[in-house]
Amino acid sequence: MEFIKIIVENYIATITINRPEALNAMNKVVVAELKKAMEECVKNDDVGVIVITGAGEKAFVAGADIKSMQKMSGREALEFSREGQEMTMVIENSPKPVIGAINGFALGGGCEIALACDMRIASENAKFSQPEVALGIIPGWGGTQRLPRLIGKGRAIEMIIGGEMIDAEEALRIGLVSHIVPQPELLEKVYTLAKSILKNGPAAVGAALECIHQGFDKHLENGLDIELNAFAELFETDEQREGTTAFVEKRKPNFRK
Repeated sequence: MEFIKIIVENYIATITINRPEALNAMNKVVVAELKKAMEECVKNDDVGVIVITGAGEKAFVAGADIKSMQKMSGREALEFSREGQEMTMVIENSPKPVIGAINGFALGGGCEIALACDMRIASENAKFSQPEVALGIIPGWGGTQRLPRLIGKGRAIEMIIGGEMIDAEEALRIGLVSHIVPQPELLEKVYTLAKSILKNGPAAVGAALECIHQGFDKHLENGLDIELNAFAELFETDEQREGTTAFVEKRKPNFRK
């Protein structure tokens, strides 16, 4: 791949969007490559946690490539939006946890990629925005849907129709990110979190994520049914037997043999 780098080490896959000269802006090629990279990592048995970050020290992803969008027709824009939404859905629906390591600007499509991650950890210089209305358009990769679900409708409306840019401290305050660290310590913090996840049963982690995503917008009783079935199904797995046996025997479980 031309614009995406993947490194897999100790069950952690780091996907780096590598277009620093353009602040890692996303064109059709980069969108397709990021989707492909995610799909490869999901299928890879040597991957338990996926990290997405941007190359350089300035930007996670500074948005979609505006030059490539400038002369799009409505039909071309529809296709580009669909491709971006499909890419973010692959991120959101990953059975393996996805952590966004937000190392700078996460604007427009970059913010939408971050929103699709399960968790977001930001460097102190990170900034977030959905500035599309200033270009006479709107977010097209899920921003109008995921941002309100994450930070609340009112605050999301303010960010989206105001085009406001917020810093890492405000992002932490409103729940857009869960941690802020100095930029040199960003990946160390992310990998520490990833390693803590990897200690747990991979099927259980995937089932928990699926329950959260499937039940989030449903009535509580429907969500509880989803949880009930997933809970029971795990009792038919070797993973559950290893986990409970290890607890009784007072040893660490060996989930990744």
